[in-house]
Amino acid sequence: MKKPKPEPLDRARLRQAVIDLLSRRDYSRLELQRKLQPKAADADDLTAVLDDMAERRWQSDERFTDAFLHSRSDRYGPLRLTQELQQKGIADARTAVAALDTDWQERAAQLALRKFFGADLSDIKQKARIYRHLAQRGFNADHIRYALEQLAAAGDPHGSLSDDEISPGWD
Repeated sequence: MKKPKPEPLDRARLRQAVIDLLSRRDYSRLELQRKLQPKAADADDLTAVLDDMAERRWQSDERFTDAFLHSRSDRYGPLRLTQELQQKGIADARTAVAALDTDWQERAAQLALRKFFGADLSDIKQKARIYRHLAQRGFNADHIRYALEQLAAAGDPHGSLSDDEISPGWD
């Protein structure tokens, strides 16, 4: 048996829905719009409610960006963070990520050491796996090269690996 489709939300119920969502966590304006657009009776009502929430500072893209970056910058690199913020409707995502006081090379090295300490870097497949892992997390080639160097140095106290052995060979 099919579930009946809920009634579209009027302005008062949209306002309550936005407050309910914002009471749990911060959302970007675009996220709220995408979430509530299918439920809204009128798109103008939704725009008015979102404008009211922004005017009262109950919804703030700036606050959302800060919270988002704070929660994810320890696991992901600048490329992925920028992409995710852009998908969430943050126009100045690059500026926000660049404003973080983070050494991305060190962050990539920390992640590589945590997951791959003791890995055999003479194996090209293993190096490619580490490279892919860090690339998928949003680190660029320079960050990844630095992380591979640090990983090699941690696994080889004598530092006998050359730069050719560290590079994945995709340059």
